[in-house]
Amino acid sequence: MEYLPAPAAPAQGHILCCQCGVPIPPNPANMCVGCLRAQVDITEGIPKQGTVHFCKQCERYLQPPGTWIQCALESRELLALCLKKIKASLSKVRLIDAGFIWTEPHSKRLKLKLTVQKEVINGAVLQQVFVVEYIVQSQMCEDCHRIEAKDFWKAVVQVRQKTVHKKTFYYLEQLILKHRLHQNTLRIKEIHDGLDFYYSSKQHAQKMVDFLQCTVPSRSKSSQRLISHDIHSNVYNYKSTFSVEIVPICKDNVVCLSPKLAQSLGNMSQICVCIRVTSTIHLIDPRTLQIAEIDGNTYWRHPFNSLFHPKQLEEFIIMDINRVHEKKKGAGAGARSNKHTLAEAWVRKTSELDTDHQYFCCTHLGHILNPGDLVLGFDLANCNLNDEFANKMNPQHIPDVVLIKKSYDRSKRQRRRNWRLKELERDREGTDTDDERQYQDFLEDLEEDETIRKNVNIYRNADIPVESDTDDDGAPRISLAEMLEDLHISQDATGGEGAEMLT
Repeated sequence: MEYLPAPAAPAQGHILCCQCGVPIPPNPANMCVGCLRAQVDITEGIPKQGTVHFCKQCERYLQPPGTWIQCALESRELLALCLKKIKASLSKVRLIDAGFIWTEPHSKRLKLKLTVQKEVINGAVLQQVFVVEYIVQSQMCEDCHRIEAKDFWKAVVQVRQKTVHKKTFYYLEQLILKHRLHQNTLRIKEIHDGLDFYYSSKQHAQKMVDFLQCTVPSRSKSSQRLISHDIHSNVYNYKSTFSVEIVPICKDNVVCLSPKLAQSLGNMSQICVCIRVTSTIHLIDPRTLQIAEIDGNTYWRHPFNSLFHPKQLEEFIIMDINRVHEKKKGAGAGARSNKHTLAEAWVRKTSELDTDHQYFCCTHLGHILNPGDLVLGFDLANCNLNDEFANKMNPQHIPDVVLIKKSYDRSKRQRRRNWRLKELERDREGTDTDDERQYQDFLEDLEEDETIRKNVNIYRNADIPVESDTDDDGAPRISLAEMLEDLHISQDATGGEGAEMLT
C-alpha cells in the first residue's frame, strides 16, 4: 500500500485567504490585498476629474464663491485650492499625502497624486494611491472684465499744482516709487498741470491722499457721483473723486510774504528764497540767513506767490565778494542757517559785460561763490513786480538782485552723471519740449541738496564709467555710497515652485 505524502501545512503564523487560498499573515478580513482591493474600492465617490478657473489677464485662480487669489504652479496655495474642490468627498477617508505630478505649463492640466487610508471589512485598514486631474479653464475675473469694459475705476485722485515748473512733481514721483504707493493704481495719467491716479477702491485712493498730505504741503477735498442703485439689495455704486492741490511754490522761487506772516516768522524780510519743498516750505532770508518753515495750513491762511518764472533766471558774474562773519540779530529774529554763509557781492550781468553797470546784493551763497564765478539770479531792479505785497513794500527794502544758485556747465554734468532714477509708468497727454530741461534741473537739485537726496532711491548707472576727480570743476556730485544697485531677476517659466503659468 502506497502512502501519499500529507499536504504541506501553512507556515506558522499564516492563514489561507478565504477567496484564493494564498497564505497570508492574519488580518481582520482574512483576505489577501489583491482580493480585498477587488472587493472594496476606498476611492469610490471621490471625483477623479475637476476644473479650476484661471484669469489670463491678472494670472489669478478662482477660489469659490468669488475670491481670486494669486498662485504659482505647484505651490502650496494652488494645492490647497485643488483639495478644497474635493474636500467633501475626502471626508470619508483619511488623507495621508498629496502632491503634484509634473505637467507641461501650457497643457492646461493639473494632476494631483493622493494617498488615502480607510478602515474596511472587520477593521482592516486599506491604503490606496490615485490621481485626480484638473482642467484649467480660462475665465476673466470681474476686475479685468471692468478694465476691458473701460469702466474699471471706482476712485480717482487728481493732484494739481498751479506752477510752470514740475520740480515738486518729480520729487513726489520718487517718493511714491520709494514707498511703493503706485502698486494699487489701475492707471496713472499725466496732464499739463498734474497727475491723475485711478483706483479700484475708495480705500486705496484715501491712502494716497493721506500720503500726499504727509509728504507735500497741500489741501484736499472730495466728492462722489452715484453710478447705480439696486433697490432690492439697497446697494449703491459710487465713483469718488479726490482733488489734491499742492502749494504753488517750488524750489529756487523768490517769494514775497505778507507783512503779518513775515512778522510771525521772526521778523523776516518779505523777500525770501525757497530753498526746498518737502512736507513744508523751507524759506531763507538772503540778507540775514534767517530760515523758516511754512506748512500747508499756514500757507493757505496766508497765501503768497512766486515773483518770477524760472525762465526769467539771468546769468551774473561775480566781480567781488566779501563774506560777512558777524551779523547782528534783529529784535525777535528766528533761527539762522548753519549750511549757508552770508556775503555781500558786486555782480554784473553776462549780457552787459560791455558796460560798467554793476549790482550790489546780499546773498546766502557765500560758501560756494568766488570772484569770477557764474551765478543765476533774478533782477528785481529792472522788472515790474505784479504782486500785491511787493507793490506795497518800501522800495529801499527790495534788493536789486537775488542770487539763486551757482551756474555750472550742464553738458559736462550730464556726461559724467553715473546714476539714474526710476519713473512711474503713466499715460502722457502730450510731451513738452520744456519737460526735459525741467527734469535736468531736478537732477541737478538732487546733486546739490543732500536733504532731498535722502528721500530718493538713486540707482547706479553701470553704462557710464566712474571718472576721476582730476578734471573736477567743483560741480556737486553724488558719491557711490549713496547709490543703490538695480536688481534684475529673471526666471524660467518652466522652472520649479514659483514659476508662472504660460498663457
